[in-house]
Amino acid sequence: MTEMTINTSDKQQTQEKNHETVSTRQLSVCPECSGRIRYDEEHGERTCTDCGLVVNDAEIDYGPEWRSFDGEGNRQSRVGAPITERRHDKGLSTTIGWQNKDIHGNTVSVRKRKQLHRLRTWNERFSSKDSQERNLKQAFGELERMASALGLPDPCRETAAVIYRRAVDESLLPGRSIEAMTTACLYAAARKHGMPRMLTTFEAVSRVEKLPIQRAYRYLSSELGLKIEPTDPIQYLHQFASELEVSDEAEHVARDILEAAKDEGIHIGKTPAGLAASALYAAARLTNEHITQKTVDETVGVSEFTIRNRYQELLDAYDMHSHP
Repeated sequence: MTEMTINTSDKQQTQEKNHETVSTRQLSVCPECSGRIRYDEEHGERTCTDCGLVVNDAEIDYGPEWRSFDGEGNRQSRVGAPITERRHDKGLSTTIGWQNKDIHGNTVSVRKRKQLHRLRTWNERFSSKDSQERNLKQAFGELERMASALGLPDPCRETAAVIYRRAVDESLLPGRSIEAMTTACLYAAARKHGMPRMLTTFEAVSRVEKLPIQRAYRYLSSELGLKIEPTDPIQYLHQFASELEVSDEAEHVARDILEAAKDEGIHIGKTPAGLAASALYAAARLTNEHITQKTVDETVGVSEFTIRNRYQELLDAYDMHSHP
């Protein structure tokens, strides 16, 4: 009895497969004129190329269900664009492209171009309805510009946007420069993520000078209670070594010098960037690489006076650790 049941089910499966094969063959030929059937992916229809008969419609799309938001297929997503703090509306509004082209890449007519221009104008007005949203839109535009110039990654930009939103929510912006507050938020975010830059570096890409940035950072730090630990001088090493084009050996020696200085407590109360630049200058001398104090000053922005005052005590601490 069991064998008969198995044989019967096998026959049914074989018949179903044969029926599917016959159906597939029938769909490839037009039942009216025996013409060739073409599948229209855009409309989900099977139509005859000769007489135009629609053989089947509302077919299931077996293509990929994901979309790509970077244009190259690398960032695939099954939903819309991700919510981000770096947009004033967190990325929930619609963005109308600036190119006056249709879906096929063809240039649209003058009439359509004017219509698109009106749509962009109204979309711009609706996307930022009040002064707070306009403030965020301007600030995040500045934040993206400076972060791109400094090469800071996305997590750092997200943190800077969160800090700025907190400042707006707690009404810390009135009477203060948007550019200075945005730069201070980015400076704080870079330190928080262990990628510090000197204030002079931020000044070079900002629209304000160093002093307003310092004041804005102190104000944000005290009002928002930002718990940012003091910067480790070693975090500046790779950045400075790349700019000064010193060897890997000199960078390793500079790291050992800074570790010895930290063990001796020499780093307390001193500028981390100045210590890192002085350690690299001292390491270059130990590895017989020709770097002058003036070169360090002009390249990384640490003055010759600072290097002269620091590098000898760094060498003394390193010598003590190397020959206890």
